[in-house]
Amino acid sequence: MSESTTETSTAESLRSRIKDVYGHVPLSLFDGLMHLVEGGSGESGEFHREDADAMSESLYDPMLSTSNRKLWDHRDVVLITYADQVRESGSDGSPGRSPLAAQHRFLVDHGLNELIRCVHLLPFCPSTSDDGFSVADYLRVDADFGTWEDIAELGRDFDLMYDLVLNHSSQQHEWFQKFLAGDPEFADFYVTADPEIDLSGVTRPRSLPLLTKFESESGKKFVWTTFSADQVDLNYANPDVMLAMIETLVEYARRGARIVRLDAIAFLWKEIGTSCMHLPQTHAAVKLMRWVLDRAVPGTIILTETNVPHLENISYFGAGDDEAHMVYQFSLPPLLLDAIHSGDTGVLARWMGSLSLPSDDTTYFNFTASHDGIGVRPAEGLLPQERIDALAKMVLDAGGKVGMRDLGDGTQSPYELNITYLDAVADRRQVPAAEHSRRFLATQAVMLSMRGIPAVYFHSLVGSPSDFAAVKSSGINRRINRHKYERSELEDALSGPDSLQRRVMDGYCRLLEVRRTQPAFDPAASQTMLDLPTDGLIGWVRKLDGEKPLTVIANLGDRARSIDSSSLPEGYNRDILAEEVLLASEPIEMRPYQVRWLV
Repeated sequence: MSESTTETSTAESLRSRIKDVYGHVPLSLFDGLMHLVEGGSGESGEFHREDADAMSESLYDPMLSTSNRKLWDHRDVVLITYADQVRESGSDGSPGRSPLAAQHRFLVDHGLNELIRCVHLLPFCPSTSDDGFSVADYLRVDADFGTWEDIAELGRDFDLMYDLVLNHSSQQHEWFQKFLAGDPEFADFYVTADPEIDLSGVTRPRSLPLLTKFESESGKKFVWTTFSADQVDLNYANPDVMLAMIETLVEYARRGARIVRLDAIAFLWKEIGTSCMHLPQTHAAVKLMRWVLDRAVPGTIILTETNVPHLENISYFGAGDDEAHMVYQFSLPPLLLDAIHSGDTGVLARWMGSLSLPSDDTTYFNFTASHDGIGVRPAEGLLPQERIDALAKMVLDAGGKVGMRDLGDGTQSPYELNITYLDAVADRRQVPAAEHSRRFLATQAVMLSMRGIPAVYFHSLVGSPSDFAAVKSSGINRRINRHKYERSELEDALSGPDSLQRRVMDGYCRLLEVRRTQPAFDPAASQTMLDLPTDGLIGWVRKLDGEKPLTVIANLGDRARSIDSSSLPEGYNRDILAEEVLLASEPIEMRPYQVRWLV
């Protein structure tokens, strides 16, 4: 195929993608995206100005693109963390190295660069609220966290994952300030609506007003604010907004992001008279972003964040080669928590048995905890409502919080459980540290064994307790799971060999160390469920073509169990977690909360 023919094909393909979103092809958007695909940087002037804090072009080397390697393999584990998760003061109490550099040093000093491949830095740009998710400038690093150079240094020991907070910006963002000032270039940058219109059918993630009144040069404006009054929703019906955000997406990939997380993507497109969730234009927008990124920075992975029921969540895989590479496994945290509390592993097993992927270029992002709470909406239709209510009561009894959402009929339903996953698994006031850590690590071993890429939240790795004081002082429930450490404080918490935090971190590192040696944990490896009693037991087999299988069996119950060896595949003789030789002719004994990896 000649070069001119290839260029024509690329142009026609781009026109088709744009038309799927807008119904026509806005020329400015087409020209801007073609420029990106051809290797240019964003040229939207006001949108992407250069400044002293921006990473220099020299830190982007196209030869380092991930396009020449597999998208993922069995060594992939992601650590979810804040840019300022660990701070380090000088000996005299003065600020030491930047938080980004301090956390980098902590991870390396504890050998975690040998166990974890990728670090997900939660939003690190200047922000005015929501712990980073109200972005005031998409291309700066918050000076309180460090610099782009600090991020580049971290990227020398780890792959990197960034957030693109694309549904909304801070009301302090320059774009919104120009919108209020009547700048014609920004007149349609944000979504507005008449407050008299019936918007009751719009899906609400939080019990807050959907529209917020602002005074502008041209009078009152009622701006769409899905998440809070400080988070003003961008108007993607304006092609200039789409271009600005895709430029940002490409720039993030060029600045080191192997994975980019599309935050709150399900809410992207607004159309009055609909739920404004998962609209066709939203899916078409993700496909457009994927198309551009595949050509501008090949090998970059798109992860969509949609905390919704399972079938809605996996719709973002698209056809398997045109939308998200990965989706969050949002149903896993509540289902796993339910299993260990109810003693019934049937729901979890049936759900796992139903999982499938549309292609080898897609996989799941498995996790149990993140910077947010434990969402229970993804358990709807899987768990009976009374079991969801039981989880909410358990969290309240343990001192946690429960976020509620409006159902549109004057009633509310649990939306999110706010507590650390460690404290959700067991009440530390009643369960000894040794047993508490066993229960928790059992849930993590299950997550680490499932098909997909596992993601470990920093507070799960180091066994942090729920931060009740942060909730009380801030009034923000999610702060219960967002404690920021001084390094000396963290090292002290980990210093006691029998402390819960030390037990958790040692056990977690052991799991990660063993996991990275097993090709059967490649995301491409199949997952076949075993027929085991569902009163606490669950098991499955992972198999990668050309490699030996690995059998996972877990006892999530509080009593010892014995499993007939005839229930398991033949050929195993060793438990690589317990470092125990087994005889296939004898029953397998399982202690309470034990997980075995059999090879």
